[in-house]
Amino acid sequence: MPKILITLERQLERYDSYLLLSMLRQMFYGYKLLNATNSYFFDSGPRELFVSIAILLPVISIGLYWLTGSFEFQDLFEIFNNLISNNDNEVHFLFVTLCAFLLFSGAIAKSAQFPLHVWLPDAMEGPTPISALIHAATMVAAGIFLVARLLPLFVVIPYIMKLIALIGIITVLLGATLAFAQKDIKRGLAYSTMSQLGYMMLALGMGSYRAALFHLITHAYSKALLFLGSGSIIHSMEGIVGYSPDKSQNMVLMGGLTKHVPITKIAFLLGTLSLCGIPPLACFWSKDEILNDSLSYSPIFAIIAFSTAGLTAFYMFRVYLLTFEGHLNIYFQNYNGKKNSAFYSISLW
Repeated sequence: MPKILITLERQLERYDSYLLLSMLRQMFYGYKLLNATNSYFFDSGPRELFVSIAILLPVISIGLYWLTGSFEFQDLFEIFNNLISNNDNEVHFLFVTLCAFLLFSGAIAKSAQFPLHVWLPDAMEGPTPISALIHAATMVAAGIFLVARLLPLFVVIPYIMKLIALIGIITVLLGATLAFAQKDIKRGLAYSTMSQLGYMMLALGMGSYRAALFHLITHAYSKALLFLGSGSIIHSMEGIVGYSPDKSQNMVLMGGLTKHVPITKIAFLLGTLSLCGIPPLACFWSKDEILNDSLSYSPIFAIIAFSTAGLTAFYMFRVYLLTFEGHLNIYFQNYNGKKNSAFYSISLW
């Protein structure tokens, strides 16, 4: 895909997300969703500046189009390799490094990597189907895909590859740690997404292109199922607390929902087992490949990656047990649990 087209698509994706999040601003959520929408849009603006500058620098400085006749990635890689091969000119290497750093700076924010990750939990204020589609499979995947697409450029700059791996491993641990402290079921899944995206970035930093994209696909299916399951749970909880996201999404108030949404429980359990890496489910194969590659890359990174894989099982089963097991932690005599919502549960399959 030409470089100019992928840049335009990234911008269109940002505006689409802004419109989807602002859709319910005045209908239900009010200023809380407005603040989340503005946080995503205006926080994403500066990060896109990094990408825009990095796109313009090669075009303006070396006349990319006039030298190659196109905006194709392959032509860009050839020019950058030629610049780096000219060891007598240090300016060329600094120029290429600057472009690569700016491109990566935009990608880490798009994929919610540390330290530009704060927008992802706030974006969970939108409707659950939007969270399942955009924030589990498509929008956050754009940053990972951009790094993967530009990997031939990053590979020739060892410092950038080490930075990618470092950012990835920090995000893995930070996302898993933050997921422990969440009471909101959707925010807990959001930080889980952040941690899994860190695994993908770590794989790219290690040069494991195939493992990163494999985990991107398997995680997308599992996390979309979990988000849709959380939507069914929230819909059921609204029978108790009404349309109040602060209460209907609070796991502290849940418990014992198995008898009310049994189909949702099975679907949610399958998504949880897959995300935890239980064989023979999908995420086991992709995460196992990343963990094996980390053993040969760095012992310290391998210890953190393996430990966080265990933490993933801990916080995901925390969500599952708080939601479905035990007894309901809020008591209402007129509880109906939205028992007429079998369609929502069946649609998960």
